[in-house]
Amino acid sequence: MSTVALITGAASGIGAAVARRLSAGGVKCVLVDLDGEGAERLAKELDGAWLAADVSTEEASLAAVALAEERYGRLDLVHLNAGITGRVDLADFDLARYRQVVGVNMDGVVFGVRASVPLLLRSGGGAIVVTSSLAGLVGFSGDPIYTMTKHAVVGLVRALAEPLAAQNVRIGAVCPGFTDTPLVAEARETFVNAGFPLLDAEDVAAAVESAFYAETPGTLLIVQPGRQPVPYRYAGVPGPAGGQKPPSTD
Repeated sequence: MSTVALITGAASGIGAAVARRLSAGGVKCVLVDLDGEGAERLAKELDGAWLAADVSTEEASLAAVALAEERYGRLDLVHLNAGITGRVDLADFDLARYRQVVGVNMDGVVFGVRASVPLLLRSGGGAIVVTSSLAGLVGFSGDPIYTMTKHAVVGLVRALAEPLAAQNVRIGAVCPGFTDTPLVAEARETFVNAGFPLLDAEDVAAAVESAFYAETPGTLLIVQPGRQPVPYRYAGVPGPAGGQKPPSTD
């Protein structure tokens, strides 16, 4: 029985690289993207299924999972990859753009997890990997709203790691640096002229594949050019003074 993966933001960039990598290993892929033509083209190349949908709507994730079940009868791997840059100026605030960024980058992940977990459980368990960013771990002043959304999904991954692991579902995230994808196309020349190295989408795809099988729930893999992916380690939070223990929640 083939392994089945659902990938959002799959028509190009990291999502497409993940789909090609998994498909080469025999995985059946369900590809979701707002760019329906791109998703369809890649699905035909990989003999997979596709759906044109906006992940900022709950219906998109529910429809994608339903497609996986209808076409393949199961779901094993989920890559919640769809994302857009912020470009929201707090001094000249564009509410519609703000809602769009939060909808894709945050709601799309929440909806994706919520929709996929029941089928993962019915399939015997599996793994979810979220595409975050180095901006999910550090304060990236160049795009504060994007940074906020990426911090949020890292928090979700960390909070869900233990309860999902108890149900045999692993969840983790990849946190790549700037990657040569359509997301940074406008700034690519600037990076190149400055001698700033960009990741290849294939490098991130390799990290995503390894994150699916990470032994530690909630693993956050940092992906940087020229380095092997490494798990991020948070410093411990100081406890209350005097050694008091928090009240029992039992």
